[in-house]
Amino acid sequence: MDPDVLNMFVIAGGTLAIPILAFVASFLLWPSALIRIYYWYWRRALGMQVRYANYDDYQFCYSYRGRPGYRPSILMLHGFSAHKDMWLSIVKFLPKNLHLVCVDMPGHEGTTRSDLDDYSISGQAKRIHEFVECIRLNRRPFHLVGTSMGGNVAGVYAAQYPEDICSLTLICPAGLPSTTDSKFIKQLREMQESKCIDRIPLIPSTPEEMSDMLKLCSYVRFKVPQQILQGLVDVRIPHNDFYRKLFLEIVDEKSRHSLYENMSKIKVPTQVIWGKQDQVLDVSGASVLASNIPDCHVYILENCGHSVVVERPRKTANLILEFLALLHSMDNNKKQA
Repeated sequence: MDPDVLNMFVIAGGTLAIPILAFVASFLLWPSALIRIYYWYWRRALGMQVRYANYDDYQFCYSYRGRPGYRPSILMLHGFSAHKDMWLSIVKFLPKNLHLVCVDMPGHEGTTRSDLDDYSISGQAKRIHEFVECIRLNRRPFHLVGTSMGGNVAGVYAAQYPEDICSLTLICPAGLPSTTDSKFIKQLREMQESKCIDRIPLIPSTPEEMSDMLKLCSYVRFKVPQQILQGLVDVRIPHNDFYRKLFLEIVDEKSRHSLYENMSKIKVPTQVIWGKQDQVLDVSGASVLASNIPDCHVYILENCGHSVVVERPRKTANLILEFLALLHSMDNNKKQA
């Protein structure tokens, strides 16, 4: 073989080998870095841009796509110990001309974390209102979506700032009394009785605990490689002390039933989506909401757990779009009547 041709193959092989070796090294040695790159790539692929907004000396980090138009903007509030990127699986199935905003909740990811801040549910709702004011999202009423802890905050927000929103979607929200104890609530009771609060099931510190948390939150059994489990733990460990403090705050008497205590003040059309096999917050909470919010539309998803956004992203996106379309149609009918 001609030496020049041989050299070309060697160079080409070396060029291909470098990114492959880099990927393998990242997967084996720095799985947390690989997870961050994954989210960065997914945001870019979906057209989500990251921005920062400041309210006095407080900084909010958020991602957005699209611009305000004739349809309501959508603000999404994530759950406990998550971040704005958890919504990417749903963003994938939403129209690109919708104005979407996903914000890091107080103390999470790129949003300011301060020991002096009020992390109660009402305190978080107040912070989200400051964010809304910062980016002037409430120039027109917007649609508010929240899941789990974020659902609790979203419901309280709707009650405290009714002029800001036109409609509400609550996805297996916290903040409700339940007639049936979930597996997670039973675990918490056992922890309280044994006075062992170091191992909260939603705050893993080992790959094994991370695997247990995923099983608790999801009905669908995802096969997650050990290295990815390690990466997920590595990303969370630096924040676990904060998560413990936050958890104790939101299960305290002041916040435990915040949504329930504010339900009577929710006057906007409300959509409730809940996984039937939710082991974190029992699905009976949907009936509580339906009985207390006048214009409430409930959707129970079969073969789905607490992580509705991850387990059923396409279905969830479609339900939100159908709900908004229904409200738009009803509004048009009122105008024509």
